[in-house]
Amino acid sequence: MPTSAGSRAARVKFFGAGAESAAGPVRMNDVPDDPRERFEHFSNEYAQALQAYQTIETQAGALLLMGHHDELRRFIAQFLEMAGRMRELALAHQEANFADWFGELVTKGEALSRTV
Repeated sequence: MPTSAGSRAARVKFFGAGAESAAGPVRMNDVPDDPRERFEHFSNEYAQALQAYQTIETQAGALLLMGHHDELRRFIAQFLEMAGRMRELALAHQEANFADWFGELVTKGEALSRTV
């Protein structure tokens, strides 16, 4: 099915607003061993995850009005996968605060997915 310029612009706007950490998995060996570097790593990942959630939340109404329910569900699923993966990674590196914060984002994302 061809896409309209408006729907393409909505997708570009969504993806241009911080979903880059969802592009590829973060592996255990990607997390630095140094505590300061590890803190910076998880801080950056959390900032990206928070921005992605806020973008989904902001764009959800427009995507639904334009009839892009499936795309919104896919965006939410990608977000949940990324945030859940980062939560597990934080737990594996004994970063309890980050694990809790990623867990909160997962909970919010799951609540949002139930409304779509």
